Amino acid sequence: MTKSRKRAAPASSRESAVGQGRRIPCEKCPLRALPVLRKFTPEEVEFVSNLKSGELNVEAGTNILLQGTNSAHLYTVLAGWAFRYKMLADGRRQILNFALPSDFLGLQGAVANEMQHSIEALTDMTLCIFPRERLWELYTHYPSLSYDVTWIAARSEQYLDESLVNIGRRGAMERMAYLLLHMYVRAEKLGLAKGSAVQFPFTQQHVADTLGMSLVHANKTLKRLTASKTMRWKDRTFELLDRDGLLAIAGYEMPPEHVRPFI
Repeated sequence: MTKSRKRAAPASSRESAVGQGRRIPCEKCPLRALPVLRKFTPEEVEFVSNLKSGELNVEAGTNILLQGTNSAHLYTVLAGWAFRYKMLADGRRQILNFALPSDFLGLQGAVANEMQHSIEALTDMTLCIFPRERLWELYTHYPSLSYDVTWIAARSEQYLDESLVNIGRRGAMERMAYLLLHMYVRAEKLGLAKGSAVQFPFTQQHVADTLGMSLVHANKTLKRLTASKTMRWKDRTFELLDRDGLLAIAGYEMPPEHVRPFI
């Protein structure tokens, strides 16, 4: 396992982003055009627009939030990919989940006061910034949005449940198939797929750290999965060749189609 870089987003970058204000008005947010995300009422858009304090550009490899620290901000991913992880004392890393556009970052710290995991940018990212201290205004004034935050927290727990089952009870090839298919479906719903292909910014090491495998084991498992001719993953381009075949290998149940909230 490799050690994750510990470079946190510099305070000066955060201050600069906040000071510059919004480059993309909330009412013109490109995420609002996605069919998978629920529509806001004009009043909800106005509230979120007032709640948002700015945008932050983050370089790939930067730690957005660090385990054991507090942050004054919460973030919505406007563009880019990140991953959540925990580090053991000896440097081993367990990746918990991946964050894609529309995902909400830092909510755990709003409840527990400090982060119990870290979040690192996989790609260059743009984040919408929300002051943590103002989160309670959302609960006070907009029950529909407070329900959305609760839904987002429950969805994160569901992802962790599925990840635990995947690592604990599936075989290596099933685990690999499940993870790659799960990430493909998430990206596809956000309009990130071109035909049957998606650009995955993560590496085999990230996959190994997600599935609790060594890099060698992950590489051998990926070769076996590729030989099934259900998928192809080369130069970070993942191509789904046989959806039903990969579903069968993974034992994956396609989630029902429904719109979901975001902040």
